[in-house]
Amino acid sequence: MRRLMVGAAAAVTVLLNSGLLMAGLCGAGSFASCPAQACNECGDFAAAKCDCCPQYRTVTEVVMEQQQYTCMKTVYDQCTETVPVQCVRNVYDTCYRDECYTVCKPVYETKYRCIQQKISKPVMETCYRTVTCNVRKPCYKTCYRDVCYNICKPCYKTCYRTVCYKVCKPCYKTCYRDECYTTWKTESQTCYRDVCYTVCRPVTETRYVDVCCGEWKTTTRHIPGPVVTKCVPDPCNPCCMVQTQVQCPGRTVCCRVWCPKVVKKQIQCTRMVPEVCHKKVPYTVCRRIPQTCTRRVPYTTCSFTTETCSKQVPYTVCSMVTETCRKRIPYTTCTWTNHCVTKKIPYTRCRMETHCVTKKIPYTCCRMVKQTCTRKVPYTTCRQVCETRMTTRTKCVPRQVPVTMTRCVPRLVCRKVPVCCDPCVPACDGCK
Repeated sequence: MRRLMVGAAAAVTVLLNSGLLMAGLCGAGSFASCPAQACNECGDFAAAKCDCCPQYRTVTEVVMEQQQYTCMKTVYDQCTETVPVQCVRNVYDTCYRDECYTVCKPVYETKYRCIQQKISKPVMETCYRTVTCNVRKPCYKTCYRDVCYNICKPCYKTCYRTVCYKVCKPCYKTCYRDECYTTWKTESQTCYRDVCYTVCRPVTETRYVDVCCGEWKTTTRHIPGPVVTKCVPDPCNPCCMVQTQVQCPGRTVCCRVWCPKVVKKQIQCTRMVPEVCHKKVPYTVCRRIPQTCTRRVPYTTCSFTTETCSKQVPYTVCSMVTETCRKRIPYTTCTWTNHCVTKKIPYTRCRMETHCVTKKIPYTCCRMVKQTCTRKVPYTTCRQVCETRMTTRTKCVPRQVPVTMTRCVPRLVCRKVPVCCDPCVPACDGCK
């Protein structure tokens, strides 16, 4: 309405001015003398809106929406079955047979004969002799003598002088200016989704297993010694040696034999059975909203001021002073002294003493005695035994299990957004 009134006033003013112009120019300034193009519309001024109310336009957005669906999942179950199996097992038996053999067993006798002989035994004696000798012994003595010497000793003195210097002293001033900045405000929203997970549950079963075990048995057998040729003194004439066949003593050997056996053992078996569980898992959706804020930012200005200062600078003056010192220097004198020393020197003397000794010399007589012995010789026999064993077999059986799953499906959402009508007019509250 206000614009219409302004437009009408402008039109009246133009008409009055045109009448005055026409009267002053004798009719030459009327609208009849203007070209036809000057009376056309100027731009889009005639089509402009008279109001600035906000307009809206439709905006389409894609939003992800959660959707649940059911599908079939194949699950395998492990089944165990026991199957009899026919097998043949070798059984080993140990038997013994008697075996006779002849052994020549030597019988040894020890005899003695007496022999007399002379033995020279050394006897050691320790004697002493006296020896006199002269010994020169040094005698040391420490003496001192005085010695004078000169030293130059420095003498230091600290003096001061005045020095002037200029200092530029900074002067700081804090000022403030306004600054606009944009901050983002975060809004959070908590949502939940269904999650499937598999848990393995232990199942304990009892079964019997054939365990092969056994024990060790110890067997003993006698092995005769070898027959060797040996020189022994003749019983009739001890001075002569006779070769005879002598059998060495035998040895006893212990052998360990493994006797196997099969024992059924009860064992505990645990297998894991999968199980599907569901749980609600929260998740957070965040969106950021811009905000315009104003803050005062401080800044510092610096200006320098010149000042003249003075300070005392120290310096050192050195002068040498001569000083006479005295010190005592030690020295050693040596004198010799004669001494007469008497000492006993030991020496060893050996003499031989003769003794008559009677001793018995042993000698061995051997005779062979035949002896018949019996020993058991082991031998092994093998026989086959048929037996039935139970074997456990495991197989997988499939089955179908319904599973609920979640997926994201896109959906179009329409919403209205305010739009300003006149780009030349400042934006109103609804267009921001």
